[in-house]
Amino acid sequence: MQSQTLPKFHGVAPALVTPMFQDRSIDWKALSTLINHVSQGGVDYLVVQGTTGESATTTSDEKKKIIETIKESNAYQLPIVYGIGGNDTESLLTQIKNTTFDGIDAILSVAPYYNKPSSRGIKEHFYAIADACPVPVILYNIPGRTGINVSPETVLALAEHSNIIGIKEASCIIEQCIEIAFHKPNDFLLISGDDVQAVPIISIGGVGVMSVIANALPNKFSEMIHHALKGDFVSAQKILGHFLAIDSYLYEEGNPVGVKLILEHLGLMESQVRRPLASGSNELKINLVNRCKQEKLI
Repeated sequence: MQSQTLPKFHGVAPALVTPMFQDRSIDWKALSTLINHVSQGGVDYLVVQGTTGESATTTSDEKKKIIETIKESNAYQLPIVYGIGGNDTESLLTQIKNTTFDGIDAILSVAPYYNKPSSRGIKEHFYAIADACPVPVILYNIPGRTGINVSPETVLALAEHSNIIGIKEASCIIEQCIEIAFHKPNDFLLISGDDVQAVPIISIGGVGVMSVIANALPNKFSEMIHHALKGDFVSAQKILGHFLAIDSYLYEEGNPVGVKLILEHLGLMESQVRRPLASGSNELKINLVNRCKQEKLI
């Protein structure tokens, strides 16, 4: 259970996976079980239908049922951040219009991919979303997937919009995070989008992390982040090394392949993913589980 009460969108948010059967249909019971698992593990809020949730390959009807299932399973009443992003601004505005926001506390909106817009285009895109959205917007910068990096200058301009409250920074460029932290408004949230960079980002003014590994190992990961948020970086660092040791395995065959293998080992769900992702190899499962055991994480 949560050991402290943090401000909204501070702390640990698992970027929730979408459990699937071998036929790649969604395992709704396992999804409810996952919500209970991470909630009891001490996470602070939930991220629904982000990259780790395989949002690129879930249908619009499935997305509606996923968010409704999570709302119904959210016994701890944790804040919910819902992924609404893409590279067609007008379609996103329609999606926002057709979304029921009851029980949704904010949206996470990824930078437009493939089109490679200019800084002005990025700003116009997010201003339109922020103007239309009835809940706050958290930007999501992940250039390794989108093909563009939202520069600190662009982020800081967007931060002036009253309905854009923060950014999930997954560029893994620490200098960029430092620049945002130094110049941002006081109430603008800098959130790590990378598990092993979360503690360093907290040290420069970040407020937490949207996490992959917190799906499977919420207790230990939340303990680490809560230490860091209290300023106890010595304790956080002692735990961080263990997560660093398994981090590369998580992404060796794509995300969320690795974390689903751990969840399967823990008996919480099957490890199936949707194509074009391929389910994790037996070799990866053995190596990942063994390394987790060596690091005393499971």
